Amino acid sequence: MPGLLRGVARTAVVAGTATAVSNRVSRRQAGRWAQQSEPQEAYQQQPPPAPEPAPAAAPGDDMSTKIEQLKQLGDLKAQGLLTDEEFAAEKAKLLG
Repeated sequence: MPGLLRGVARTAVVAGTATAVSNRVSRRQAGRWAQQSEPQEAYQQQPPPAPEPAPAAAPGDDMSTKIEQLKQLGDLKAQGLLTDEEFAAEKAKLLG
């Protein structure tokens, strides 16, 4: 009987230690994740800047100005700020 009690007591100590260590690791990880998410939350709360509209071409503009404006439109589309439809509409306006 003393051997059985000793085995049960040893199991209880090991299980208690494992539980305490597991809880401590969980709390530490939760703290680290909370610290990491704070800067991301602050970043996500800021609204993205509004894209600048492409300036409308005046009838007297030369070809180099139109090419520069097309490049700017292409950059906005590449950045994902313009959809294909918006890009096509602005391009049509620019080219007349």
